[in-house]
Amino acid sequence: MSSDPLVVFTPSGKRGRFPVGTPVLTAARQLGVDLDSVCGGRGICSRCQITPSYGEFSKHGVVVHDDALSAWNAVEERYKSKRGLKEGRRLGCQAKIERDVVIDVPAESQVHRQVVRKRAEAREIVMNPAVKLFYVEVAEPDMHDPSGDLQRLRSALEAQWSLSGLQIDLAILQKLQPALRKGGWKVTCAVHLGTADIRPRIIEVWHGFHEAPIYGLAVDLGSTTIAAHLCDLQTGEVVASSGIMNPQIRFGEDLMSRVSYSMMNAGGAEEMTRAVREGMNTLFEQISGEAGIGTADILDAVFVCNPVMHHLFLGIDPFELGQAPFALATSDALNLTAAEMGLEMHPSARIYLLPCIAGHVGADAAAVALSEAPDKSEDLVLIVDVGTNAEILLGNKDKVLACSSPTGPAFEGAQISSGQRAAPGAIERVEIDPVTKEPRFRVIGSDLWSDEPGFDEAVGPGGITGICGSGIIEMVAEMRMAGIVDAPGLIGNPEQTGTERCIMEGRTYSYLVWDGSDKGGPKITVTNRDIREIQMAKAALYSGARLLMDKFGVDHVDRIVLAGAFGAHISPKHAMVLGMIPDAPLDKVTSAGNAAGTGARIALLNTEARSLIEQTVRDIHKVETAIEPRFQEHFVNASNIPNAVEPFPILRSIVTLPEATFNTGDSGGEGGRRRRGRRG
Repeated sequence: MSSDPLVVFTPSGKRGRFPVGTPVLTAARQLGVDLDSVCGGRGICSRCQITPSYGEFSKHGVVVHDDALSAWNAVEERYKSKRGLKEGRRLGCQAKIERDVVIDVPAESQVHRQVVRKRAEAREIVMNPAVKLFYVEVAEPDMHDPSGDLQRLRSALEAQWSLSGLQIDLAILQKLQPALRKGGWKVTCAVHLGTADIRPRIIEVWHGFHEAPIYGLAVDLGSTTIAAHLCDLQTGEVVASSGIMNPQIRFGEDLMSRVSYSMMNAGGAEEMTRAVREGMNTLFEQISGEAGIGTADILDAVFVCNPVMHHLFLGIDPFELGQAPFALATSDALNLTAAEMGLEMHPSARIYLLPCIAGHVGADAAAVALSEAPDKSEDLVLIVDVGTNAEILLGNKDKVLACSSPTGPAFEGAQISSGQRAAPGAIERVEIDPVTKEPRFRVIGSDLWSDEPGFDEAVGPGGITGICGSGIIEMVAEMRMAGIVDAPGLIGNPEQTGTERCIMEGRTYSYLVWDGSDKGGPKITVTNRDIREIQMAKAALYSGARLLMDKFGVDHVDRIVLAGAFGAHISPKHAMVLGMIPDAPLDKVTSAGNAAGTGARIALLNTEARSLIEQTVRDIHKVETAIEPRFQEHFVNASNIPNAVEPFPILRSIVTLPEATFNTGDSGGEGGRRRRGRRG
């Protein structure tokens, strides 16, 4: 085994060993890591910025020491002094590899930046925001009435708008007297109307009549991406939407890896909290710039997130969420200030976090419940928010059950040999001819299929780069329907499958999707290990849904809703062929888009919805998959494609699945393990 240092790049997960003294940029290029540079490594363009991470990374099997990279040099110092460099950043062309290291490539350093497809869904929302504007005329001071300006402002707001008991922040009090006098004793106040638990508060004051819009943010803080929708608090209009990769990815792609990082590294939780808040502020500046406003114009915000992100965002160590009984520090909704969270918006802005449902079912699931309202449904609806940790709701107007299922990052392209996140050049749609076994596909950034004229030109110079989550789901399902992979998940040899695209790699076969090596591009294959990763992910998701159905006492559901940014791009037919979801008529399987983000917008624009979801969460029955014996039973069954026992009659009326099980004659390896029934 080579003694050269190991280099692991995130978020791609690509790794390799390189001689001491190799520039990080060189290592990235040799591994095909998406790291930008236009100056030829001279330290001029700064496009190759990277962030080294230090500490113990059990997921990658590496401990990173402070001297993993060469010392800060004069080129980096010159660039930082002239143009600035974020704390902790290095230039990939200057930093050289000295020891094992984990390196994060931030979104702005990637040539093919992720397409964060968490759009704001069209939704009719009754407007009743927490922050409103009130124009008042205030009595002038009088020698016979020695009351202060604030007291007379409060009296005016109570007399003219029936607002009583108003508080005010010191920073706003400091602006009050100049505003009153400049406005001729006429001012406009932005008032946060409070809740049953917190008193209303004056959070801004303008002289005279202020008619400019005021804004709020609905933020979906996911483990992979952070998406925000900037809304006009007077009209409800979404004026800008934007998203970034969650910078915590460098500490681990899945939630438990981040909990583990916190456990194994002193100060790890604080480091991840700092990273996510800095990422938030970057996003807020970005979205404000798109809308042509300043961050100080944002007066209210609502956040939704899973429990681990909830704790790390709040600066709470997620240690207890990594072990039974998975206790939350708090499951209640929270009303906080932007200032105490270190968020760059109006200094007096208020933020609201939706309640969590359980230790592994978070505020994002509560937002989905608010958006999709299963508790008001006449029919039985299964709602699946697909992500690295799938949140699942099942219910109707009689009762609602909830659980989470650890699907891992495979559905987002991670841990897949040719996998990548959704970005231009990633394969996202696939069809395989059942006779010729030839694939055709579409990539993000082009509307043409690969066998259509003009495809190469439409893809552009970036070319085909890999397979994203929706692409790998369709790929495996199409391979199953074409007889390339059997029910246990084994890829056959050329004689068994009828195609030379099945090539030997090690002791198992892989399916060749596209070979661009003659033009300097990647060779994209689907390996048996890839099939295995998808089997594990889909089995976890299906088992969670099936467990809730057991608890509900039903064998079928009336309809299925796929939620989440990823869920919006899943083909229902291919999801059913894989066995990701229970059998259901295809026209009863729909997408809700980013339902968590929609729920956050509802809570932002209607304060009554906040009280509603707090009560709804109290009424939801939580099911903990970790202690349910039948979860493991369902998991073993669901490891087959689509699964080993249940008939899927509706699916079989739509597609014909080959029954053959391949036998390679290999007593070891992946095929041998499957025939003997052992699952690892």
